[in-house]
Amino acid sequence: MSIAQAVIEKLETLPLEKQQEVLDFVEFLQSKFSNSLSSLISDQQSVSFLEAASEFIGCLEGAGDLSTNPKYMEGFGES
Repeated sequence: MSIAQAVIEKLETLPLEKQQEVLDFVEFLQSKFSNSLSSLISDQQSVSFLEAASEFIGCLEGAGDLSTNPKYMEGFGES
């Protein structure tokens, strides 16, 4: 059973005024989430993927460029 289904089943057992309170709370959570998401988006500057991922560059060991070793493609696409 999904969370939504469980909520609906429990909601249906409540009196109408309590169902309204649940709806009000869900709408409050939606507005809080959309406001925080909007502020995150508006606060961010446009950056390239390279700039955003710069802290991870060089964190792995191995060949820097797979094209230097053609064996990495051996068997690719074979069943």
